[in-house]
Amino acid sequence: MKFFNWTNIRLLLMIAVVILLFSFTSYKNSTRKIKRTEVIFIGENVLFLKSETVNKLLIEKNQDLKTLNKVDLDLKKLERAINQQELIQKADVFVSVDGVLKAVVKQKTPVGRVFDEAGSFYVDYEGDKMPLSDNFTARVPLLSGEISVVRKEKLSEVLRMINADEFLKKNIIGVQVLPNGSLVMVNRNYDFQIDFGRAINIEKKFRNYKAFFQKAVLDSSLNTYKKINLKFTKQVVCIK
Repeated sequence: MKFFNWTNIRLLLMIAVVILLFSFTSYKNSTRKIKRTEVIFIGENVLFLKSETVNKLLIEKNQDLKTLNKVDLDLKKLERAINQQELIQKADVFVSVDGVLKAVVKQKTPVGRVFDEAGSFYVDYEGDKMPLSDNFTARVPLLSGEISVVRKEKLSEVLRMINADEFLKKNIIGVQVLPNGSLVMVNRNYDFQIDFGRAINIEKKFRNYKAFFQKAVLDSSLNTYKKINLKFTKQVVCIK
């Protein structure tokens, strides 16, 4: 059977047309002009950073943005510039098919706030420093004491658990780190101290505290305690 029959010729022509169309589309896409920029925030925290700040990072090195072709943009370089912003956790930059330069931005999540001689800053979800925002103040526990003696992963785990639980978030307003690494917490509405101990068995300790609190509220005994000791995972020790 001959290879160059009509069926094979039609197949080759179809493949050639597809390749030509793909090449033409790719060329048109690469020479597409940038029409505008757009900043999209994802996640819950959309208040710490204004879209104008990110937009400025997108255009400051491309002043004549609308005269640029898509192929002339260094998207990775733009991403790096935005990701260096201290309030941003991650940014993805791309050009849509209709010529819009987009930045999809996820901001950092603060879970604690530090006051010390050097100033004030947040501790984010990963346990790293996060600067304060001019646009919004987060309601998170205040951190004090010898913060550096606790591994940042463990401290952030404690703070994340407080932040994720509605009861704990409303209830605990301060965390002090003692020189030995133990944590002492402050309640919003009562004068007792919460002696949490070291940052171990974290979930169990918080579960014990919530169970104790709910029971103590019913018998109106919370005002009689000076210290709530959570160091022992099988019991809560209360000191009057």
